[in-house]
Amino acid sequence: LYAMSRGLASIMVTGSHIPGDRNGIKFYLPAGEIGKSEEAAISAGAALWPAVNAPVLQVASRDGGAAALEFTARWAALFGPASLEGLRVGVYQHSTVARDLLVDVLSRAGAMVTPLARSAQFIPVDTEAVSLATLNLLRDWCAEGQFDAIVSADGDGDRPLLADHTGRVMRGDVLGLLTARYVNADTVVTPITSNSGLEAALAAEVIRTRVGSPFVVAAMQGAGTTRIVGFEANGGFLCQSTLMPEGKTLAPLPTRDSFLPLLATLRLAVMQGVSLAELEADLHLPVAHAGRLENFETARAASLLARLQAEPAAMAAFLAGIGSVTNVNTLDGLRVTLDGGQIVHLRASGNAPELRCYVEAPSQFAAEALVDQVFKRILSV
Repeated sequence: LYAMSRGLASIMVTGSHIPGDRNGIKFYLPAGEIGKSEEAAISAGAALWPAVNAPVLQVASRDGGAAALEFTARWAALFGPASLEGLRVGVYQHSTVARDLLVDVLSRAGAMVTPLARSAQFIPVDTEAVSLATLNLLRDWCAEGQFDAIVSADGDGDRPLLADHTGRVMRGDVLGLLTARYVNADTVVTPITSNSGLEAALAAEVIRTRVGSPFVVAAMQGAGTTRIVGFEANGGFLCQSTLMPEGKTLAPLPTRDSFLPLLATLRLAVMQGVSLAELEADLHLPVAHAGRLENFETARAASLLARLQAEPAAMAAFLAGIGSVTNVNTLDGLRVTLDGGQIVHLRASGNAPELRCYVEAPSQFAAEALVDQVFKRILSV
């Protein structure tokens, strides 16, 4: 936000949602995120420069507090001191760079904030496939009934995590849907992994893409409407246009942000006088769930998906006892719709040796069991 407002390029050194040894850097042009073509050009250029001969980039030292103040001001202008009045919110701080800003911004919006579990060591919190350890922490904190919500983010603060008063995590695409409603979007861009019920729940055009913010950004840039937003299943929200929620101006920020979906969802609950659980239940979405197999080689994942896609007999055997295939979508990975309405979507992670599984099923229990069942079959192949 700081760089874009000044027409500057920028680089972020990032500790994200994956183990620390797999983290890296992100590049931004003055207009926002780089696209896939720039990504390829950077990789090609880097291969031409031996480290010993690489030019040294001189960077002036600046106080990061100025950027933080601008970021805080963005939210203070939209969510005034009574916006979240009465809400009791815990902030799971761990090692996320958003931890102090979350406490500050939520407090300025009127919430009663309690910081929780600050860590000096890096903790990879994945907001899309939330670990059992994180779920247990959230449930334990909520067990005494002292919180209406617990919020957090991944390491570099671009993916939100929001749990209701029971410690149950609201999926990122649910946060995206609610935020799109809050800002009155007329075009929503989101990957194929987001909930299949979005089209019915939104009074807006929905454009589906492959997974990854560069694909979302490219589709937003090609949209022809006036209130264009995007979000991913991990909850990261992107604003392509100037928006006017509650009659207040929100400037564009076409890169993943965790603050708007957290604040907007909490604000909607206050405006409607309902709990987060009631707010979500009113959406009537299919029940979705996601999981991941860590340390699953990319080549192995590609081979498995290619065989299931190319060989109907292999697909039928893999899904025996689960359901029969009625539709196959290969926009990103392998997404299969079954005769009972269930959805199984397998794709290799783009930034770690992981195989991810996204499902939809009639109930939360059925969805979690389906992910477990699919992973057991993959490991037995």
